[in-house]
Amino acid sequence: MILDLLFPNRCLGCNRIIDADLLVCELCFQQIDFTHFNYFDDHFIKEKCRLLFPVAHTFALMQFKKENLSRKIIHELKYKSREKAGKILAEWTSERLEFKDEKPDLLISVPLHPKKLKERGYNQLHIFTEQLSEFYEIPFDHHLIKRNYYSKAQALKDKQHRLETENTFSITRAISGKHVLIIDDVFTTGNTLATIAWEILNAGNNKVSVLVIAADI
Repeated sequence: MILDLLFPNRCLGCNRIIDADLLVCELCFQQIDFTHFNYFDDHFIKEKCRLLFPVAHTFALMQFKKENLSRKIIHELKYKSREKAGKILAEWTSERLEFKDEKPDLLISVPLHPKKLKERGYNQLHIFTEQLSEFYEIPFDHHLIKRNYYSKAQALKDKQHRLETENTFSITRAISGKHVLIIDDVFTTGNTLATIAWEILNAGNNKVSVLVIAADI
């Protein structure tokens, strides 16, 4: 209570004091660039993914543009230890994503290298994934895919380095006959998702779908 008085929670959009469990105020919430993509429809994300790997379905919650509010929200999630942001983003996703009769068998998120995990203190996608798992009653596995190399933040890499993802990830156990939903925070080139997808596809008779919190479109 004292900390709330000394350091009140403020809206990421307008800096107004807001409830401790919120990211933005009601007015700024209306300014968020939600994509309104349908999981089953053809759209930009699915078209980009299909150029790189066979994908069943795709979904992006928000648009990721220069200086927009979704960029600030992702930054809070990734770099400022705002773990509650993962729960709120999962709630927003559950209000907009319907799997119908094609619910995935397993949820996985893009892993951090152990060194990066130690530096950051948590994987920003774990809480998001776990909240979705609880809501949709789909199991998750944080260890199916491992990151083989430590590297600097994706946001700090130039375009050429972003393309150099070969052998970055590997699969840790046998898996076959499963529909796996791969979860990432921001979709840019799609190469990270492609590398993970091929590990899963090559492991057995599996199929993959993609969910990203924001897409650079």
